Amino acid sequence: MSRLRYLQGPAATRNAGALRNTVRGVRATYETDAEVVRALLPQPLVAVERPEVWVQLAHVAMHVTEERTVEIGALTMGINATYEGTPGAYCFHMAMEGETVVTSGRERFGEPKKIAETSFERQGDHVRATCSRHGITYFEVEGTIGEELDAEKQFEEYLFCYKGLPSIDTPGEFDGDVFLTRLNWKRNYTTRRAMTGEIRLAESPYDPLIDIPVRKLVSMQYVEGATQTSGQILRKVPGEWIAPQWVGRYDDPGNIGIDLSAPAEQAA
Repeated sequence: MSRLRYLQGPAATRNAGALRNTVRGVRATYETDAEVVRALLPQPLVAVERPEVWVQLAHVAMHVTEERTVEIGALTMGINATYEGTPGAYCFHMAMEGETVVTSGRERFGEPKKIAETSFERQGDHVRATCSRHGITYFEVEGTIGEELDAEKQFEEYLFCYKGLPSIDTPGEFDGDVFLTRLNWKRNYTTRRAMTGEIRLAESPYDPLIDIPVRKLVSMQYVEGATQTSGQILRKVPGEWIAPQWVGRYDDPGNIGIDLSAPAEQAA
């Protein structure tokens, strides 16, 4: 029998280590409404003093093997929070190009990834980057690159995610355990420069980031360099701690006018 490609080779032949990425992107933090953070942040994470959202829109070259590199654009957003005193951000939105990177991140780490289209344009010191889904550009960041920052270029930062399987029978519940996971991103930047600019959110029934408004831009930076990513399970959590936020992983049928109570042929 010829090789059956629906079967994977032995684990010893596959790369299970951290993925190496080369990144250029915009990092930003903005203040939003305190009641939004209280509603969006699941247990057992603890909000920081200010209601802050962490944002990164980046062009990423993922070095899968020595011979193979995959290039994608990626938007990542999180609520700044802590877990048992460790600072990080609760990742509530990830949108990026490519089915493989979306499905693998969702299934392995619990990342709330969606397939999207992104752009990242730099002309001199001017940068404009966007994220679009279903023909709607719902996120845009634009600004001017300034001076090099006197800030750490080598550091590790964390994103908190939740990994689980929604119930077949009961909406709002899960089949099996739900886990709080942590993404460990080791940064090795060669450039970290200040930026001035703005973040613009547009209405989208598929991705209602506009419900998490930008009240004050706290910081914005342009970065280039390498990132090494990995993850770990922190603990099991009750499913009800994350159930209300789970809808953010999907295009909510209630927002886009699909009646799930209708017969399948009618809903289609």
